[in-house]
Amino acid sequence: MSKETNRLLGHSDEADGIEEYDNPLPDWWLGMFWLTIFWAIGYGVHYHFIADKSFETVLAAEMAAAEVLYPAQAAAEAASGADFTVTAEAAAAGETIYMTNCVACHSPTLEGGIGPSFVDDEWIHGGQAENILNTIQVGVPAKGMIPWAGILNQEQINQVAAYIITKNSEATGRPTDDFLSGGA
Repeated sequence: MSKETNRLLGHSDEADGIEEYDNPLPDWWLGMFWLTIFWAIGYGVHYHFIADKSFETVLAAEMAAAEVLYPAQAAAEAASGADFTVTAEAAAAGETIYMTNCVACHSPTLEGGIGPSFVDDEWIHGGQAENILNTIQVGVPAKGMIPWAGILNQEQINQVAAYIITKNSEATGRPTDDFLSGGA
């Protein structure tokens, strides 16, 4: 490129008669162009090597801060399931909690309504004990079921799960009311 600003390049015969001038880019534009290139190189070196602010380290720092603010104690208790047992006492206490909190959506007979039925063989989120406990704890917000982990304590959640399991032993693979009461 030259510093002449009124020189035609002579491409008119190749471009349907359109004339093109050989105008150089302004000096301020070229200066900004080179400045951004140098800035990008310097920033990249600083970000990745000097300050060590990779996505992994930022995520690790955020997760550590979240662990401090929101301890995973309840999640660990729920995942362990070590204190979950299906007993007649737990089922009886679970019935009271169920009738207080769950009956509006799942009906008094556990046949469903707004929420799904618990007395059939169709379990949307799994009918095993760990699936039932997880569904009660974390809920199904997409379908309108709130997470009960913040409202009920772990023992109450276990009792509701025990009640549901005793009412549908075929789907859950757990003992019936007769077994819990010592009959069969």
